[in-house]
Amino acid sequence: MEARQQRGRILIGKLGLDGHDRGAKIIARSLCNDGFEVIYTGIRRTPEEIASAAIQEDVDAIGLSLLSGAHNELIAVLMNTLRQAKGGDIPVIIGGIIPQEDIPHLKDEGIYGVFTPGTPVQIVLDAFRKAVSEYRLKKHTPS
Repeated sequence: MEARQQRGRILIGKLGLDGHDRGAKIIARSLCNDGFEVIYTGIRRTPEEIASAAIQEDVDAIGLSLLSGAHNELIAVLMNTLRQAKGGDIPVIIGGIIPQEDIPHLKDEGIYGVFTPGTPVQIVLDAFRKAVSEYRLKKHTPS
């Protein structure tokens, strides 16, 4: 039996003080089942911890679950920290309790995709596949 080629490395974590991680674990397991290597950082991570782990692990995308309501502030810090660490081009996909009116601001910050409760897992997987594909193409294309 031929081994399936790994789709990419994804960091999954919980940003902020919220400790509800069921959704993050479902996405992490689904990504693993789809052929991705997943690094799960656990709950209650700071933006700096997420950025540092993403750079150290040389990930192809970051997936974060946010339910605490502090998404605008935390994402701004995360994206700034990633840019300072030369990781600002790593696609970041977030999910959780995100009001529709906050989504344009998050996209302006550089978020690749935003998913709210009830989004089918297949849609989220498709977004990760696309993000990783685009990132790897850009990463391996000479400037």
